[in-house]
Amino acid sequence: MQTLKYQITELANGIRVITETVSHIQFMSMGVWVGVGSRYEEPQENGITHFIEHMLFKGTERRTAEDISTAVDAVGGQINAFTSKETTCYYIKTLIEDFPLAVDILSDMLLHSKLDEEELRKEREVIIEEIKMYEDAADEYVQELLSAHMWQEHSLGRSILGTEETLATFTHDTLADYMQRHYTGKNMVISVVGNLTHEEVVAAVQKYFGEVPAGEKNQYAVAPIMGNGEFCHQKDIGQCQICFATKGVAKSDPAIYPMSILNTYLGGGMSSRLVKTIREELGLAYSVYSYHGAYLDAGAFVVNAGTRPENCQQVIDLIREEIEKVAKEGISEEALAKTFQQLKGNMFMSLETVNSRMNKLGRGLLLYDRIITPEEDVEKLSKVTVQDVQQIAQQMFKEDNYLLTVLGPVEDVHF
Repeated sequence: MQTLKYQITELANGIRVITETVSHIQFMSMGVWVGVGSRYEEPQENGITHFIEHMLFKGTERRTAEDISTAVDAVGGQINAFTSKETTCYYIKTLIEDFPLAVDILSDMLLHSKLDEEELRKEREVIIEEIKMYEDAADEYVQELLSAHMWQEHSLGRSILGTEETLATFTHDTLADYMQRHYTGKNMVISVVGNLTHEEVVAAVQKYFGEVPAGEKNQYAVAPIMGNGEFCHQKDIGQCQICFATKGVAKSDPAIYPMSILNTYLGGGMSSRLVKTIREELGLAYSVYSYHGAYLDAGAFVVNAGTRPENCQQVIDLIREEIEKVAKEGISEEALAKTFQQLKGNMFMSLETVNSRMNKLGRGLLLYDRIITPEEDVEKLSKVTVQDVQQIAQQMFKEDNYLLTVLGPVEDVHF
């Protein structure tokens, strides 16, 4: 098990550069992390962060969209990006010898994109197709519905993709203004992992990103109290998609550790309680799992399952039975030890590639202002007791916290 061995330098404009030198490989992964996601958007801006992510691949003052993709393909590299609720990341993976090309391309995209109106028009249609695709994927769409009920009238509850109505309002000037406000030095972390020295990475970042204005730290609207209730959305599909949610904890809350144990025990793998009961013993679902979504100032514990309409209420009842059982009875020392080992293994194995290590370093520094190593996580997890797990379960699993969202051909279900 190899720990993360990283170095950090902050440039004069606030950009933080974090690197890990891995000398036995001949390639590298580089990510430009920006501290802006869909939760930073005003209602009329919904979808603009994701739209910008798409548009930065559509041509710069020096390169066409085809030039960007051809240059990366020509050296066997990979380039992509993603937008979340709280971050945006643009990343590239190449051989070490092509690092100068990689940093040149990423900086060109972020600092010199044309945001051409004709390309913008075409990309708007692409994103509308992406929206339609998610609406047709019931297991994805139910998550959007859940978020809307969970964070009512708040940016956390709105789709990262936006809507056809908001997309229609975006212009070159709209996007350029948003980037000017949010794509600033104090909101950027550049993470590089590979066979490169920290000094050569810092020099390259200074050369290509040194003129980025420092700006101010991005501010987000504080998360509201999580919504509750029961919501049934009619859709003529073969399965009912069930999402149960209750209040979780924020990213930096110390309770994140017993929460991780609880989530893994209930629905974090094939040996979890929900999978064993609902899938293995009763055969009522193919997909059933839980997750804990943590944000900077809030969190939610979610259980998702897909089942035939005639089994929908039974599955809901079983989910309630399992969560309330753990709140009432807790978990055994044996289950705690098993779950700890499962999480420990997952944490270290999740860092086996340069991309995953780059993600860990970039996201960690951006969101926490420091790196939480797997060793630190494991140490804190090792101190979690069965009493800690039962306490967090009792705090979460209260009826006035429960939020149920169902998508499918059913009318009357309840939690």
